[in-house]
Amino acid sequence: MNTENQAEFEILDETEDFLAVHKPAGLLVHPTKPGGPRTLWDGLCELLGYELATGGRVSLVNRLDRETSGVLLVAKNARAARAAGMAMQQGGVRKEYVALVFGWPAWDEEIVDGPILRLGKVASSAVWLERTVHPLGAPAMTRFRVEKRLSLPQDRRFSVLRARPETGRTHQIRVHLASVGFPILGDKIYARGNHHYLDFIDRGWVEAMAAELWLPRHALHSARLCLKLYGQEFDWSSPLPGDMAGLIESAEA
Repeated sequence: MNTENQAEFEILDETEDFLAVHKPAGLLVHPTKPGGPRTLWDGLCELLGYELATGGRVSLVNRLDRETSGVLLVAKNARAARAAGMAMQQGGVRKEYVALVFGWPAWDEEIVDGPILRLGKVASSAVWLERTVHPLGAPAMTRFRVEKRLSLPQDRRFSVLRARPETGRTHQIRVHLASVGFPILGDKIYARGNHHYLDFIDRGWVEAMAAELWLPRHALHSARLCLKLYGQEFDWSSPLPGDMAGLIESAEA
């Protein structure tokens, strides 16, 4: 998969107040600079042009990194955005992710309760975005469950994990998994040295990087989002994308 491919998002479901979409890996959510590549935000503003023209407001209920795929929920008006925000604060939103990680955890279920902050605040880092678990960080907790332990030729072991973040810190799942010794496949910052992130910016995806990271994007997918609101329960899900599903199928063959 080419992480520079700006594939369009897919609509999973629509209600009067919300739009659930599948964001493909490689699609940037927000513009980062004038004249940059097309983003999810650009597509949403076009799609919801009538709502915006008649006083509506487009708001993202959850956020996904550029390389993360899966369910992203959009509020179509201010009332829905406020209600979803309150639901998140009160535990009325549940998010589930699927991650492919290096190695086989000895545990079947694990809770990682580790505060997170930007690494540059406490140590030197060449990558400004890099986060770490540190006592001075913001509270963060993620529940993990191992679904499969698999292997590829040359004894390349990996596992399929289900992750449920209880908080929403930047890079939370990636940082927590790396902190317990099971980083995500393809993660250029946290898996096998942050130099891969800088090398990727300079040279793109190369053979040496593929040998270490296996996949050209971090193997993290927003698989499910559940929302309790207005006395109703909403449940949106997105199947695994081809790159992650294909690796699992290869190992199971």
